[in-house]
Amino acid sequence: MTAPWGTYRLTRFPEDPRDRLRAWDAADEYLLRHLDGGTGEVGPVEVAGRAVTVLGDRWGALVTALAGRTGTLTQITDSYLTQRATRANLDRAGVAPDAVRLLSTQDAPPERIDVLVVRVPKSLALLEDQLCRLAPSLHAGSVVVGTGMVKDIHTSTLKLFETILGPTRTSLAERKARLIFTTPELQEEEPANPWPLTYTLGPEAGAGPAEGLTVTNHGGVFCADRLDIGTRFLLAHLPPWRGPGLIADLGCGNGVVGTALAKHSPEVDVIFTDESYQAVASAEATYRANASRRPGLAQFVVGDGLADVAPGTVDAVLNNPPFHSQQATTDATAWRMFSQSRRALRKGGELWVIGNRHLGYHLKLRRLFGNCELVASDPKFVVLRAVKDR
Repeated sequence: MTAPWGTYRLTRFPEDPRDRLRAWDAADEYLLRHLDGGTGEVGPVEVAGRAVTVLGDRWGALVTALAGRTGTLTQITDSYLTQRATRANLDRAGVAPDAVRLLSTQDAPPERIDVLVVRVPKSLALLEDQLCRLAPSLHAGSVVVGTGMVKDIHTSTLKLFETILGPTRTSLAERKARLIFTTPELQEEEPANPWPLTYTLGPEAGAGPAEGLTVTNHGGVFCADRLDIGTRFLLAHLPPWRGPGLIADLGCGNGVVGTALAKHSPEVDVIFTDESYQAVASAEATYRANASRRPGLAQFVVGDGLADVAPGTVDAVLNNPPFHSQQATTDATAWRMFSQSRRALRKGGELWVIGNRHLGYHLKLRRLFGNCELVASDPKFVVLRAVKDR
């Protein structure tokens, strides 16, 4: 990536030499050029000696370029993988580990923000939640600059900036990227944050074992106000677990699948794991609201899937793999999840997968496990089961 202060070699995480997806895009470069020299419409932003917070940095591109040029520098992200990539990119650039404060979206935000840089996320709910959390840290002299590709900045995006922070306008487009300029207005009362959202699943959801569960969704977690149809289809065909066992809800989201299984199979222990801090916080809240009296234990892990789980220790893995990594459509995440599952499963352990039927997950599972059973299907989804038999 080329920035006003030099050229940086950046990678995503996990690092894969075959991966042709970049760790930055034109929106990152546009914003960095603006901070240094302005856009022509708006002058440059002074960051030296100031408290700069970067929200939504995709793979650490922005903080890597800004490191050493600000007073304090903080990155806030919902992604564990982004934090791992950021550490690697900072190290590659020769930046000291303590030069950038790495926070998650669940951590307390900085008390003071002089310059807020926002990389617009895919999820409007996550943007709303984070702007509400950060607004009290802004002051009359704060500068707010957002960036994103044109296709990701909508009227609803600008309305959130305007409603929560203050008057907002955009730049001209450059290489299909656009900037957002907001002038913070101090408010007598902190903006009301609608997140997290809590609701109860009723019989109209067709949820089977999930009926009656109280569900919590923090901003940015998939399908915030209802049970998505894929999860509903999986739950309708997922049998209760007989006896004790260790079950992993991989890519747990709000934890509905693992919680439903735990409620109906009280002897199992469940690992809820996701790379999203918002998701794991949601899963823990969902589980605590429904399964506090059951004897089985639960672990809540923000991380790289099952990478840190001891091999051969898990009895079953439940997985609804995403086919997006940040904004890119890819099957690399699903392949990694399936590979991690096989490693974590004991002999005879089972991987249960729900996915869109057109994605062809059965081919990957047969290649990895040597077997794959079609448990159920409809015009949109398939439920697949693979057994580790060796």
